[in-house]
Amino acid sequence: MKKIVLILSVLTLSVVSNSCSDKFDEIDTNPNSTDKPLTYGIFNSANKELMDNTRDEWQSGRIVLPWVQYSAQTGYTEEDRYQYRLSTGVSLWSFSYRVAQDYKQIIDLNTDPATKVQMNVYGPNENQIAAARVMLSYVFLTLADSFGDIPYYSFGNKDADFQALNINGTLQPKFASQQKVYADILKELKEASEMISTNKAVFTQGDGLFGSGEKLKKFANSLRLRVATRVKGVVPGAEGHITDAIASGVMTSNADNVGLKYEDNLINPSPLFDNFRTRTDFAISKTFVQLLKGQTGSYGLDPRLFKYASPVGTTQKQILNGTSVESTDPADFNGMPYGIPSSLTASQTETANFFSKNILKPGYTEVLMEYSEVEFLLSEANGWSQANYTKGVKASMERWGVAAAAINTYVNALPAASKENVLTQKYVALFMQPYEAWADYRRTGYPNTLLKPGQTANLNVPTTGGQTTYTFTSLISGLTDLPNRLYYPTSVQTLNTANYQAASAAIGGDEMNTKLIWDKN
Repeated sequence: MKKIVLILSVLTLSVVSNSCSDKFDEIDTNPNSTDKPLTYGIFNSANKELMDNTRDEWQSGRIVLPWVQYSAQTGYTEEDRYQYRLSTGVSLWSFSYRVAQDYKQIIDLNTDPATKVQMNVYGPNENQIAAARVMLSYVFLTLADSFGDIPYYSFGNKDADFQALNINGTLQPKFASQQKVYADILKELKEASEMISTNKAVFTQGDGLFGSGEKLKKFANSLRLRVATRVKGVVPGAEGHITDAIASGVMTSNADNVGLKYEDNLINPSPLFDNFRTRTDFAISKTFVQLLKGQTGSYGLDPRLFKYASPVGTTQKQILNGTSVESTDPADFNGMPYGIPSSLTASQTETANFFSKNILKPGYTEVLMEYSEVEFLLSEANGWSQANYTKGVKASMERWGVAAAAINTYVNALPAASKENVLTQKYVALFMQPYEAWADYRRTGYPNTLLKPGQTANLNVPTTGGQTTYTFTSLISGLTDLPNRLYYPTSVQTLNTANYQAASAAIGGDEMNTKLIWDKN
């Protein structure tokens, strides 16, 4: 009897096994996956990852945001004094290439004959490709501005040096020269702009960045104007791109601003707000407050001060609840002394200012580029035009909700347009866009109100032990001004050694004081 049962059991198992084998492909398929992903989903995910990282408490809050002295840390000031954590640079590099791979996937899906018809359901193929090319240009611009020579990918240029994003073929890509990267970014932005159907959507749904082909085109041309201005006199043809970008149509009002608006909840809030819920590490820099109060420079009291910063004494809870009160009394704003030794921070925090509730809110919009910057770029292109200069200041103030009467009072008292005045006002308008402010300072040397290594500045009172001044001291040997670049990531040095060494030699050394090709300051 036992033998009969055993035989029947084996036969049953055999039948079941064969049946399962026949349906193995069906069983092994994940019902939640698809071979035709939603391109607008990839686009939104990539955009969010891009802004989550470049505007978070690490890549922004502990590197460039304080370096350009929009902020100062309230506790650990080593990064303010340029000794940043190398892991932060590794993160900037790795997530940037992940995001770039996502944008490339959108291009691949819209060009592959096997998928492009399906992708057209989510938006015109050419508009989707153009959007991906523009965002790739944005990502690679940040990488090149931060590091120098980089592994690079181009949709429209098959240069043998462009080996990035080919994970199936090249795991150790070459580093393309800055000359080639910037020249190709300009070409990519021009070609992307020209392929856009302005009377059609970019994506049929889910597009929180552009919405229309017309807005995408203005962004592409405005970004090209930014890049061409950066590399004019260095990259051949840049001046022609300035003229062509303007003629092709740049931003003309704040309605054209491009930014990622976060959800107004605690599930997907803006990155700095999310950090502020548990930590209070960042305050408005005293250097910046002094400029806005008219204590440095020659611009008088800037009403954007009251929009950018919270009054002294505003609590973390009030900002998180959105109940903090706006003050228009300049005496309520001191700023946090920039670059002080960590031992002095405790004596300074009570008289410092947090960012305002206009910034520290879950639904904050992180701006990629705005109309006011375009007007400052146009002022420079037009020989420091007064008209563009004043339009740029007005546009910035209007975006931040400054009252019309206060705008008119401030603008009417502005000193005449000049290189210094235009670029200083551009710096004020670029608040919370620190990567661009950092690049512009390295290119131009403005604003000239920033605290430099070796200079002495005042602490806020009261202070401990009677000390009222301090000397800003760089923790990186050889840096006598703002850092010129970031170190190449340690992961790249280990995993792509030969190409890292070649790139390091090509740029003049993997150091923070190595200047990029357009750094004329």
